[in-house]
Amino acid sequence: MSLTTAQRALVPTVRASLSTSTRSSRTLPFAALALSNIAASRRAFNTTQRNALPSGMGGGLIPPTYFQKPASLPMNTVVRFVPQQTAWIVERMGKFNRILQPGLAILIPFLDRIAYVKSLKEVAIEIPSQSAITADNVTLELDGVLYTRVFDAYKASYGVEDAEYAISQLAQTTMRSEIGQLTLDHVLKERAALNTNITQAINEAAQAWGVTCLRYEIRDIHAPKPVVDAMHRQVTAERSKRAEILDSEGQRQSAINIAEGQKQSAILASEAVGDAQAKTMARDALAKSGVIEAQETGNAPPAPEQTAA
Repeated sequence: MSLTTAQRALVPTVRASLSTSTRSSRTLPFAALALSNIAASRRAFNTTQRNALPSGMGGGLIPPTYFQKPASLPMNTVVRFVPQQTAWIVERMGKFNRILQPGLAILIPFLDRIAYVKSLKEVAIEIPSQSAITADNVTLELDGVLYTRVFDAYKASYGVEDAEYAISQLAQTTMRSEIGQLTLDHVLKERAALNTNITQAINEAAQAWGVTCLRYEIRDIHAPKPVVDAMHRQVTAERSKRAEILDSEGQRQSAINIAEGQKQSAILASEAVGDAQAKTMARDALAKSGVIEAQETGNAPPAPEQTAA
């Protein structure tokens, strides 16, 4: 039996209790409490139906998050203990009254109601895959993870109806606009800058919702198969080009080294010939200088022509 059928089954009982309460005033608070519980259960059932919509990726159910009202809120039992890193929003007669901090809390029966329960922990929100077109008209499929945290439980409760849906849509639109300004090569190179820009854009809008975006990370980038094949060919051609350049540089350096060696060899050979000629000329000069000195002193041997005469 569904929740709606159960509510319909309780209506006659409540009406009977209300008619009986005119006879005894002491039964009136219990009837009002029963009506309040039925209204709360109806709101919880409507919220559950809204959350049980098929998701865009897997066709499953969207899990409830800390932004949305849970199926069952804590009841007013006068004395409550609030868990750590949790904020409870208390309404008194339908109007916001206060935020319960972790620890002991005292509530007024029938007047106070715990309307919202907010977790103050950091939560990861999965951003579903989406299409985006780069500046050079390449269609990409991207998905990411968004890390958020509630810093103001009041704004997170009354500032927006569904903060997770709003932040998810804002992250997707911001990602599309940022990627539309970059080419494919810059998208692959500037992931960190892209994540930072998306985080700043989300924080500017989410301040009024009481939620802060700590960081955004692009998880996967999927390009079309022809683009991937072209990128692979480009990488292969680039590596072949580098290999050919390195090969030609090696041959060039080898030829330069051989020519340099031949040059040095020729220089050394010419220097060796020059040294030999210089030594020969020096010996001839010394010999001539010795003959001249001997002729000047008269001790020089006779010339060959005189000896023959």
